Amino acid sequence: MHRKPMVAGNWKMNKSINETRDLLKEIKPLVEGIEDVTVVVCPPFVGLAIAKQELEGSQVHIGAQNMHWENSGAYTGEVSAGMLEGLAEYVIIGHSERRALFGETDETVNKKVLAAFGHGLKVIMCVGETLDENQAGKTAEVVSRQVKEGLKSVSVDQARGLTIAYEPVWAIGTGLAATPEGANDVHKKVIRPILRELFGREPGDAILILYGGSVNDKNARELFSQSDIDGGLIGGASLKAASFAAIVQAAR
Repeated sequence: MHRKPMVAGNWKMNKSINETRDLLKEIKPLVEGIEDVTVVVCPPFVGLAIAKQELEGSQVHIGAQNMHWENSGAYTGEVSAGMLEGLAEYVIIGHSERRALFGETDETVNKKVLAAFGHGLKVIMCVGETLDENQAGKTAEVVSRQVKEGLKSVSVDQARGLTIAYEPVWAIGTGLAATPEGANDVHKKVIRPILRELFGREPGDAILILYGGSVNDKNARELFSQSDIDGGLIGGASLKAASFAAIVQAAR
């Protein structure tokens, strides 16, 4: 099955409103006319409105980096799925930094996934093992659990708006990347079979599986040439327009 690749830039806690505007002005002409790759930028919450304004009429899509599972309430500092409606099309859920630094669990990831789908958002759900888990040979066990628990009660219909991002924790922000073959094995032999099991062969085969973890303009082409790597969730390299555009070109 042919899957249209995606390159999503996760800006993390970077870029002021003015810097967001400037970076988007640089990115837009560099990716203009590229229709065979879905391009997504995920600024911090404060940059979503300016991104919406700057990207009007462009084929670049907007994503948020996180959200709460409740619709409203006494959750100081949080943002709900309903608040993202009209600002973002995608939302990243379960990034390893959220799990490691903010105590997110498979259970809370699942709550967020269901809430996002309930408000018509598309989900980029992150999974990945730590270095200790990797060295102990537990990659398949950990990733399988995260996929299954994170997608509990998700319907086949909702899964049409799902993207999985495999991000080995040991490769995020470290400069270390999984080998293309090693990452592809996790996509092909661990994640894809679970998606087929949960949603059926055809819907399961249609879901994109991105790789994330120190992807840059030098290693992207080799990673994306693998059979089951459908693009990337890009961190640091998405903060420079030329690097990000080169990664988008590699995904073609």
